[in-house]
Amino acid sequence: MIIGLLGTSHKVAPIEIREKLSFKEEETKEFLLKLLDEDFILEAFLLSTCNRTEIYFVAAFEEFEKIKKYLKDYKKLNFDLEKYIYTHKDLEAIFHGFKVASSLDSLVVGEPQIVSQFKNAYFLAKEIGSIGQILDRFCQNALKVSKKVRSLTNIAKGEVSIASVAVDLAKKIFGLLEDKKVALIGAGEMAQNAIKHLIKEGVKEIFIVNRSLEKAYQIAQSLKQEFEDLKIEIYPLNKLSEALEKADVVISSTSAPSFIITYEDIKKIIDKKKGYLFLIDIALPRDIDPKVQEFENVFVFYIDDLEKIVQENLKQRQLEALKAEEIVKEEAIRFYKWLKEYQVYPIIATLKERAEKIRREELERKLRKLNLDEETVKEIDYITKVIVNKILHTQITNAKLLAKEDKDGKVIKLLKSLFDIS
Repeated sequence: MIIGLLGTSHKVAPIEIREKLSFKEEETKEFLLKLLDEDFILEAFLLSTCNRTEIYFVAAFEEFEKIKKYLKDYKKLNFDLEKYIYTHKDLEAIFHGFKVASSLDSLVVGEPQIVSQFKNAYFLAKEIGSIGQILDRFCQNALKVSKKVRSLTNIAKGEVSIASVAVDLAKKIFGLLEDKKVALIGAGEMAQNAIKHLIKEGVKEIFIVNRSLEKAYQIAQSLKQEFEDLKIEIYPLNKLSEALEKADVVISSTSAPSFIITYEDIKKIIDKKKGYLFLIDIALPRDIDPKVQEFENVFVFYIDDLEKIVQENLKQRQLEALKAEEIVKEEAIRFYKWLKEYQVYPIIATLKERAEKIRREELERKLRKLNLDEETVKEIDYITKVIVNKILHTQITNAKLLAKEDKDGKVIKLLKSLFDIS
């Protein structure tokens, strides 16, 4: 018996390949149930995200080629699948799965989304009954390892995207953001992402400033659909100063060839403002005149500033990932030893069953020739049970210990041969 994994991810396949191998929920259910029709597959669950598709399974024997063919036929693939997949078995599969759940194999190390994605895949497999005791325990352990990694390391500390870093800086300057107003200048994608992060932190009022009012209304409509309680005002670019006067946070990402927020623009409105003004310039070339930083209580961050923080945070996460990997490795080895011990349980059960059958048959045969009272019969029954258990105890204990260290299945084969168990 093996625990195996066949998968693809951002590390081995481009997006045009990954999308062909992705699974929706109904496809996952259908695929897993059909996979279990194969006699050699005992348990299976499937994890499918934008960055990976992985099939975890317990099988009577190693048959990766059959699973590859099954996947290729199911997805009607017309390319060489071999170039875009990887396979692992036993300890390697366990280690990989624990790394995935702990976000050590993610595109952005430490990102939290994979935990909920892993949980959903696990719950779906439980719902349709495609996992048994081994994969159930594997999934539970993987999620426990993920929690342990996050509690014992700083793997998730430090924001790792331009948008999230911008919001993190805003929180450091203002503290709570619920009462802050944000001006969005231009229609850049990164700026819109930053806006969404700010709204999730409690911002309820947005000013959109753009040359094209039609584009501004499109952005407003999109934001309103996602955040119904949001208050949005739209300004043409020539009314920029009005938006600046009201805003606490300004995110600018236009394609203008020169500064659209100048020293003079801020000078006109700075005396009317209370508190800080936080300016985020995600444009190239820059939208905001660097001289603006001369004003007290005005903070300006350019895209290079934000990228430096992102890279620094990523470096820190990579260092933490080394610590996390040691935790994952230790837990993977522990689970693998349990799995090896688990494989000897059917042998132990058979031995106990045989011994009990012999004890009971011999006892009944002898008792028929003796005229003993009920209490004496009970005492003899108890004593013979104890004798059999004591005889088997050493063999069972040693079998478990040997199975834990069994790296290639030889111990299990030897025990089956020794006790004549098929």
